[in-house]
Parts: sequence; C-alpha cells; structure tokens
Amino acid sequence: MNKKQKKLLLRIIISLVLFFAVFITQKLSDLHKYVYLLMYLVPYFIAGYDVITGCFKNIIRGNVFDEEFLMTVATVGALIIGEYPESVFVMVFFQTGELFQSVAVG
Repeated sequence: MNKKQKKLLLRIIISLVLFFAVFITQKLSDLHKYVYLLMYLVPYFIAGYDVITGCFKNIIRGNVFDEEFLMTVATVGALIIGEYPESVFVMVFFQTGELFQSVAVG
C-alpha cells in the first residue's frame, strides 16, 4: 500500500469508529434530530471530503454525471430525507470500494 492508500484506509477506519459511536449514542439517548445530523456530518465529511470536492471540481469543468456526482447526490439526498446513518455508510462503502480498486490496480 502506498501513502495515499494508507491515508484513505485511516480515514475509513476513523469514519467507521465515529459512525458507530454516534449510532450507539443515538440509540441510547434522545437528542434533537439536528444534533444527530451534526454528529453524523463529522464521519461523513471525514470519509467523503475528496468525493465531494471532486464532484464540485468536475461540475466546474463541465463533467457533471460521473460517479463522484452520483455518490454526492445520493448521500446528500439521504441526509435531506433524514436517513443520516445510511448516508454515512454509503459514503464509507464507496470509499472502501475505491480503496480496494486502487490496491488491486497497484
């Protein structure tokens, strides 16, 4: 594994740990839904900031319908309808797939 792949793996692990911490907190306590949104956004952005920034860069270049755009739309849509855990998990799974692809190609 090269340095970039190790960094992605670390981000995935950190996101999963934070995701499960928030998920367990949500099951054990009764906070407002917007508090949970903010808590879920932390692992979401840790896992997917490069996907989200890549999406906006590609939109500026005129390359709209690529996989980064579709993943961003899907996960933001899940956040909008209140499915916070699913949004984070989809982003983490996508990044895990990208890591596997990168390792296999290398």
